[in-house]
Amino acid sequence: MAAGVRQVTDAGGAETRRAGLGAWGPYAMVAPAFVFVLVVLLLPLLMMLRLSLNRYDPAQLYTEAFTLENYGRFFHDEFYQGVLLTTLGVSATTTLLCLVGGLVVAYYVARTSSPILQRYLIIAIIFPLFMGNVARTAGWMVVLDNRGMINYLVQSIGLASGEAQLLYTTGAVIVGLTSVLLPFMIVTLNSVMNNIDVSLEEASLNLGASPFVTFRRIVLPLLMPGIFAGSILCFILSMNAYATPVLLGGPSFHMMAPAIYKQVTEAMNWPFGAALAFVLIALTMTLTVASAVMYNRTSRRTTGR
Repeated sequence: MAAGVRQVTDAGGAETRRAGLGAWGPYAMVAPAFVFVLVVLLLPLLMMLRLSLNRYDPAQLYTEAFTLENYGRFFHDEFYQGVLLTTLGVSATTTLLCLVGGLVVAYYVARTSSPILQRYLIIAIIFPLFMGNVARTAGWMVVLDNRGMINYLVQSIGLASGEAQLLYTTGAVIVGLTSVLLPFMIVTLNSVMNNIDVSLEEASLNLGASPFVTFRRIVLPLLMPGIFAGSILCFILSMNAYATPVLLGGPSFHMMAPAIYKQVTEAMNWPFGAALAFVLIALTMTLTVASAVMYNRTSRRTTGR
């Protein structure tokens, strides 16, 4: 009798311990990742924020202080305001071009009837990601140079008598960033497009809708999660691009990432460079969160939930 009671008690205790482990299990699994993000991401951000509040000293790089002079310099300097506006404009244009091109390519790949052809198309789209941004941008430098392929073709067919300035322009930077980021948009849209039932499009076409109306009223709303994710990804990468603006924009073209690099490595003004970096991070996060809020509100209004 006592042995039976002891077994029941031990079983109850084991169940209680298992229940306790089960309740804390998810937190225990997430804890390593949380600590890793805290140490690797948040701690350097806090250190950079503290550095941005120091005062620049040419002799000692910086002196300990608690001032907003660096942020005041940014918001009162028309040059850096222009750099920020250029960064926003280039990023928005690049994201729009990636979205338009990505929609066409992702729809064609997802609706390809041959699985083998679809597989090879995906490989061809992902293949440029195996090369670094510098290598791909260097290729565009050869193409857009004053004596490059485009100038040669334009002059050969008689469209221009002289060399056109294509390299070291805003257009060159946009073209380079679009080519670098387009695979990210296509892969993101294609993953969502494959989950859209083809029968929905067929039903719309059978009811008399045109292919354009079918895409606009059926496919596009279902594709919005992929559009949002791909656009945010391309926009963030464009805002923080360094190699492409430097190589294709030249010394007279300025975006935020190269400006931060110049302040840290050339001017040796670490506090101001940290302030520029924190402004870029804060603006990117603010725009991302605002876009997410607008997207959630639009989705709730559309679905009625």
